[in-house]
Amino acid sequence: MRTKLTVALLGGLTLLTPSCDVLMTMSETMQTNMPLTEAEVSNGLKEALRVGITNAVTQTSQTDGYLNNSLIRIPFPPEAQKVKEALNNIGMNNLVKQFEESMNHAAENASAKATDIFVDAISKMTITDAMSILKGSDDAATQYLHRTTGSQLEAAFTPIVEDALKSVNVTQYWSDITTAYNQIPFVSPVNTDLTGYVTHSAIDGLFIMVANEEKEIRENPQARVNDILKRVFGSTEATRSSLSH
Repeated sequence: MRTKLTVALLGGLTLLTPSCDVLMTMSETMQTNMPLTEAEVSNGLKEALRVGITNAVTQTSQTDGYLNNSLIRIPFPPEAQKVKEALNNIGMNNLVKQFEESMNHAAENASAKATDIFVDAISKMTITDAMSILKGSDDAATQYLHRTTGSQLEAAFTPIVEDALKSVNVTQYWSDITTAYNQIPFVSPVNTDLTGYVTHSAIDGLFIMVANEEKEIRENPQARVNDILKRVFGSTEATRSSLSH
């Protein structure tokens, strides 16, 4: 009789006691609903940018990372479209293609060097900046990064891009292209600053990818790969949801 009573009590306790999964869910929910501290917001935004930058650089620095991505592929310089058209018209399509491919490969090479530059900029984000960014648009953190690092990134990227352009023969291709074009009768000579063009295009492309990553972290719980991201952006979701009702 005593054995049966013990079994019955244990069974009742089992039914009353939540499972480990339930307890973890309850704990996470309670933690998410707790007010965020300023330090958590700052750490969460910095971590979101680190994750976004890591993912963006990984994508853009791989072979054909720019070339095969329609969002960031670097086209023939717009101010030199007449050069492209003229060369295509005289059967030099292959030279144009090689130039465009090499230009994008230069951006891919430069992109691989970007992580440390971005991370240094992130470390300078203040708590006031972070609180404002958290309540901002889907790309508020990326806009902040663009606004505060634009000139520094350009200065740091320029020599990297210049070396990359040389390493994949873009400079030679451009020299061949402009030489061929400028020999066409009655055309105005063209001299485009390739280093500046590719530098700006490479940086803009990186920011496009970082903005996509930021939006994904804000909107998709599966993209929040660690506890601080779940805590900060989960709490933000809960706040926005309560305000909408």
